[in-house]
Amino acid sequence: MDLIQSIIMGLVQGLSEFLPISSSAHLVLTSNFYKVFKGIEIVQESNQEIFLDIMLHLGTLIAVLIFFRKEIWEIIKALKSGNKDDKNFKTGIYIIIGTFISVAVAYPLKDVASFLVFKPAIVGILLIFTGSLLLFSERFSKVNNKINLKNSIFIAIAQGLAALPGFSRSGLTIATGLLSGIERAEAARYSFLLSIPIILGASMLYPLITIDVKEVVTYNWTAIIVGTIVSGISGYLCIKYFLKFVSKFSLSVFGYYCLAVGIFSLIFFRSTL
Repeated sequence: MDLIQSIIMGLVQGLSEFLPISSSAHLVLTSNFYKVFKGIEIVQESNQEIFLDIMLHLGTLIAVLIFFRKEIWEIIKALKSGNKDDKNFKTGIYIIIGTFISVAVAYPLKDVASFLVFKPAIVGILLIFTGSLLLFSERFSKVNNKINLKNSIFIAIAQGLAALPGFSRSGLTIATGLLSGIERAEAARYSFLLSIPIILGASMLYPLITIDVKEVVTYNWTAIIVGTIVSGISGYLCIKYFLKFVSKFSLSVFGYYCLAVGIFSLIFFRSTL
């Protein structure tokens, strides 16, 4: 892993974490494209590359925490007050319940997700599914509902399934929100807030259990730190402008994008099927 690769990966992570195009798929595809053009064999990621992925997610976690700092603080205060009629209290409860559901769905898929890291053609197939779901949700959704316990559970299940690279976390959760009758911008904001505990667990708690300190100190830390900073900055800007976009425009453009990238990846990496 070199500095150029980490910068590219950081930019890809920051932009794709919050756009409905699957950040994990884009990290897998970008890494494998980079290997192809560098003449490196496509094999399972090294521990250093996996650690870089974790740090890039930490960068986007910091971005979402900074951007939604006021909303997060209001939710924390509401949970402390225990006022069940407060909208922020309900949102906090939905996020807590949703996090447990997401983990319950995602944990059994962790080995499959690790396997798909070096199966970019299959990732392309899952990306095609994401694009199709986005187009379907835009075509058949009707705004007639608010976030409640029932639809928050469905959104949490969708987030758990997004443990598989190619299934966009924001894509599946926003699409599920749309199909539940939630307004597009509200579904996006809830999707981002729901992502915080999951990204936190993936980027900090899980690594603490599995990290090999003796190996980590040998990594290219200049590349890792630069990649993390790039991920955070691009992630913050992505949230800011994506929320403005979804308040005015359809998500269909992202659906078509996922279809195009998925089909191209399936063809380009067909040997990895």
